[in-house]
Amino acid sequence: MSRQYADLVEVRLDASQGVDPSQFVWRGRLYVVRSVLAHWVEAGAWWRQRAADGLPTTVAPTEREVWRVEARPGRSASLGVFDLAYDGQAGAWSLARTHD
Repeated sequence: MSRQYADLVEVRLDASQGVDPSQFVWRGRLYVVRSVLAHWVEAGAWWRQRAADGLPTTVAPTEREVWRVEARPGRSASLGVFDLAYDGQAGAWSLARTHD
């Protein structure tokens, strides 16, 4: 089961790990990423983009990068799976989904 969110989060990148997230702060708690399970790019709904006159627009669809990570808050908490999304146009990170 998964739950969707659109909560803004602060993501910290570890330069030695490349561009993968190493930590994130969600709802005031620091989560340490134990592993990156997957990484992909999602394209926006290009078929829904319309100009003011109703015709399809030539603007490129929005994209966001998503990292599925295994993380936990603190040492004694259990691991969880989270989808962290980066919107390059907005320059912002969000928590997109949690998985049980």
